[in-house]
Amino acid sequence: MIQRIKSQNFFKYDLEDMFNTVDMNNKLFCTFSTGESLEEVLNKIQTSYNIIYNKIFILYAKSQDEYICTYNVDLGNVSNLVNNTILVHRKKESNTLYTINSLNRLIESLNGGTLDNRYKINWADYQNCILLTKGPELKRVNTKLYRIVEL
Repeated sequence: MIQRIKSQNFFKYDLEDMFNTVDMNNKLFCTFSTGESLEEVLNKIQTSYNIIYNKIFILYAKSQDEYICTYNVDLGNVSNLVNNTILVHRKKESNTLYTINSLNRLIESLNGGTLDNRYKINWADYQNCILLTKGPELKRVNTKLYRIVEL
């Protein structure tokens, strides 16, 4: 069972806990960092996980002045999560990252308040961003590639 390492959450997003991780092997993790702690966070990520594809993509969110590290992990070897880490999904064609909760809120906002899993999203409208939730609110954070760490 995966447990979250207990500590203060410095980011103002709903960091969703992961449930039903039994069938998950290769998943995309997203860890938030300040500029001051970025190198420390990168070291923690590398020592905590078996990172698949040997790359960590670091995105920068200017509006939030924060860094977003994304990387694929093999959940078979994960027992604890690095602080400020969430599971995200990615639409490759638009380079959009999102959580399931944010996807549901997006559909509701585009579909007159109705959640319909058949609703077609125009992903081009959400290019180069991460969709998150903050309480009941959907939050779009535009991102730009800052650096790729080759392991």
